[in-house]
Amino acid sequence: MPHGDRGRRVHLDTAGLGRMPAAARAQLTEWTRHEDRHGPYEVDEHVHHVVRPELDARLAALLGAPAGDTVLATGAADAFAALVPRLALGPGDRIWTTPYEGVANLTVLTALRDRARCRLEIVPLRPDGDLDLEWMAAHIDDDVALVSVAHVPAGCGIVTPVEDIGRILAPHRCLYAVDASYAVGQLPVDAGRIGCQLLTGDGWRFLRGPESVGFAYLAPELRQALAPCGTALPALPEGASVVALNAALAVPQDAGPAGGLAAVVRTAVQETPGAELIAPGRVQCGIVTFRHAEMPAGSLRRALAARGVVVGKTVAQQTPLYSPGRKATAAVRVSVHHDNSAWDAARFTEALREALAGRGRGCHAVPTAVRAAPPAPAAAGGGAVAAPAAGLRAVCAGSAAGAGAVPAAGVPRPRRTAGRRHLALVSAPAPDGTA
Repeated sequence: MPHGDRGRRVHLDTAGLGRMPAAARAQLTEWTRHEDRHGPYEVDEHVHHVVRPELDARLAALLGAPAGDTVLATGAADAFAALVPRLALGPGDRIWTTPYEGVANLTVLTALRDRARCRLEIVPLRPDGDLDLEWMAAHIDDDVALVSVAHVPAGCGIVTPVEDIGRILAPHRCLYAVDASYAVGQLPVDAGRIGCQLLTGDGWRFLRGPESVGFAYLAPELRQALAPCGTALPALPEGASVVALNAALAVPQDAGPAGGLAAVVRTAVQETPGAELIAPGRVQCGIVTFRHAEMPAGSLRRALAARGVVVGKTVAQQTPLYSPGRKATAAVRVSVHHDNSAWDAARFTEALREALAGRGRGCHAVPTAVRAAPPAPAAAGGGAVAAPAAGLRAVCAGSAAGAGAVPAAGVPRPRRTAGRRHLALVSAPAPDGTA
């Protein structure tokens, strides 16, 4: 590679925070300064009269949704947390989610389950890691009131077949929620083709807008279900952030090279001695997750950063129903965007080799429990599920012929602990009250 390029920083953490386009960054800076000098009212007027009509049209085109059916939020998780608890569920209802559900949404679902005294069931996985769509088709009925699915989870690059799921659910009365935070901007996302009633997304990942601005699409069926409580969100993004997101969406994106670059990164990981690729399922996207047998994820991330390659790290708590079963406490997450180049992928390959060659200097061995994490075991007659972590009871349905539903107490309850937006998993009490 050209000698002069070695000093260029390679950004491969778009799933964590995308690189804002220059036009969006300029708008964020300009309107932040404007608000500082003149107060918020002029910015609010500019957003209301000029920016929002443009942004609503761009979001509608991006999501395949009718104009006016999207609302802005401070993030996908915040929109989900504000809207889903307003649903009028009761003891006879069932909620479905998946082992790939993010901890923020899982926290909301378990709280809704406890309040409504309904059941929360986990759709099982096939041996290859894909969701068991045959199980869904066999077990769906009108008792299922809500289905929540991550299009792409936070911890790995599997692409959930959200459109296929939508076709299974369409004849039934359930509401269908899709978290597209890690999908929108890198994959086609069409709410109409998916058939969902709620679709949430973040603006700062693959859409490359500023932090703390996201959105939600609400179908008419969901608006009707929420009519008694309304659809207003308690927190809205700030004016300058909205302007910057609108500017980011106005930048044309070439959807061509990202998939090929992810394949190059994936191959580099597979060819690295001691590296284990975390890639369940048959369809992968631009997110590549892996861990190394001899170098902890945090140390490896820092070693790559020291060599000018920025990657992310994912931890088990982000997808607690999946990751703990693999005993993966942390992993390196590489995410490519359409603005990355073949040189970026080549530089990652070289930096990974250099980082591991120097692993004996100042790094620590990975705990034994992480070294040889087995694949998710198959459930008898019902596909594969993530094995529960020690101290947690089973979290997903059994075979089609067996106990299809999970008891209300069978799903672990995430609990917010000290620290900024940190969530940990605690054991659910047994029916007899024991831990």
